[in-house]
Amino acid sequence: MDKALDLVEAVARAPRPPRLTDLAETVGLHRATAYRILVDLVRRGWVLRADDRYLPGTAVLLLSARAAHNSLTTLARPVLEDLSGHTALMVNLQVLERTGSRVVDVVRPDRLAMISTLLDETLPVHRFAGPLTLVAALPPEARAPYLEPAVDAGHPLDGDAGLLADLARAEADGFAAEDGRNDQFVASLSQAVVPAGGVPVCALTLVGPSAEIDDRLAQLRSDLAAAVDTLAGLLSGSHQEVRA
Repeated sequence: MDKALDLVEAVARAPRPPRLTDLAETVGLHRATAYRILVDLVRRGWVLRADDRYLPGTAVLLLSARAAHNSLTTLARPVLEDLSGHTALMVNLQVLERTGSRVVDVVRPDRLAMISTLLDETLPVHRFAGPLTLVAALPPEARAPYLEPAVDAGHPLDGDAGLLADLARAEADGFAAEDGRNDQFVASLSQAVVPAGGVPVCALTLVGPSAEIDDRLAQLRSDLAAAVDTLAGLLSGSHQEVRA
């Protein structure tokens, strides 16, 4: 068990996806022993193998999300309230799970009571901005489990309107947007909170009437980016309070 945990931690700490030889050297194991343990870790979802390199698996992401749920929502709540109050829009907090993202907290103004909060629901990447920005922040090799629901639903992966193009745009832009895909009059804008060199921890998403978001898009991007920076600082311990 110690050897398996050492390997999981080594994969998670590596600044870039390590090879078998790198991992064996890091944890002090014979290459053949490390390989046998990694085979089991891959099978159980704790480690993901991509060609000759290894990344954190979906089991790690799921466990991290569940373990951090209570502390994360407590820490993020003032940021959500501040962002919602500043923009007059609904704001939600999402974390990655096995095949999508889960909404773990929401601040919704009374005027937007007609828009569902989706609290505690799991959202697929091909339909919502939150999981799109989270998956776009993952290494390409780690995205496969999140593409499967899209394939099952008949959503295209290829082409300019396909999911892979959406992910590429979100990765390049740093934001993900959705307008009218789930509700004709509702749009959303999302950005992931990603530690330096790490996997995404969570995402903040603004949700509101399409017309309002379209008219204020540049300012909303700025407001959202500031909130994400604040939350990232709180998570790292380098920021102690949110905007008044």
